[in-house]
Amino acid sequence: MKLFELITPALVEAPLRAADKWEALRVLSQVPVRAGRYPAAFAPVVEQALVVREQSMTTGMEHGIAIPHAAVDGLDELVAVLGLNPAGIPFQTLDGQPARVVVGLVIPRSKKLQHIKTLAEIARLLSRAEVRDRLVRCHDAASAVQALAELQA
Repeated sequence: MKLFELITPALVEAPLRAADKWEALRVLSQVPVRAGRYPAAFAPVVEQALVVREQSMTTGMEHGIAIPHAAVDGLDELVAVLGLNPAGIPFQTLDGQPARVVVGLVIPRSKKLQHIKTLAEIARLLSRAEVRDRLVRCHDAASAVQALAELQA
């Protein structure tokens, strides 16, 4: 699945306000509640799954990208969240740069293997400098969604 197929304006946090990656994970776990993708009571489950995954190995990539992801029980469909922070968030990335584009993925445990391709597709998309640069210039959810649609069309 392509990122533009997963992201709606309600699933964009722009700007993503967080002092560090742990706070970013907390915020990202709350965004789908606002979007009606899962109930508020499920957000702590998602946050904990993201934290456990992050503690095992950083999901901070290179070039200002982080793709925190976790598989959880109790979810039927993959949920993606896009967080943008032009200044960047300390995320223990592989190159030491702050994460400016953060894509959170919450994957149904029963469909984990199906979404490895989705994860790879998102990483490949965000490896393109023009994609990262355009997203970071988006100041609101609508422009971020439009940018994704245009960049992946």
